[in-house]
Amino acid sequence: MSEETKPQDDPAVTEELAGVPEELLESGDDAAKLREELEAAQQDVLYAKAETQNVRRRLEKDIADTRAYAATAFARDILSVSDNLARALESIPADLREDEKFRNLVAGIEATGREIEKVFAAHGISRIAALGLPLDPNQHQAMLEIPSADAEPGTILQEMQAGYMIKDRLLRPAMVAVAKKPK
Repeated sequence: MSEETKPQDDPAVTEELAGVPEELLESGDDAAKLREELEAAQQDVLYAKAETQNVRRRLEKDIADTRAYAATAFARDILSVSDNLARALESIPADLREDEKFRNLVAGIEATGREIEKVFAAHGISRIAALGLPLDPNQHQAMLEIPSADAEPGTILQEMQAGYMIKDRLLRPAMVAVAKKPK
């Protein structure tokens, strides 16, 4: 075989090199260029895999958040029902609570209130502590200031409406009155 043969003349090699640009095969350092293209293609594949993994993680987090907080709007609506039930219980005078005719009614309303609290707990809804604590603008909404010599300024003295969290998110801030320095 005195004649010089080129690798692309071999049918097996020709099949493998199909799709490789002709100018790469013509040049003297075609192997180096092929390696560079291969490395670039491998890098692109790695980036694509990483991006796919990131998209998958974001999607899994979004699905978990959707499941955890799907009931948020419904929970906000039910809070007003719970508030009205609590107001109804508070408005019953002590003498009517002791009356034989009303005792069962009061017991039924109290049982309904306990059931609502149980359902809230089962769905990760919890009441925000407020009275006696410093005002936290992330959980409390100050509605008014009350002059007080006994409490530090910014301390919550009165809760006008209970606040609630759903898991780790604010569902509704507590509406409160805070202490201020007396004049």
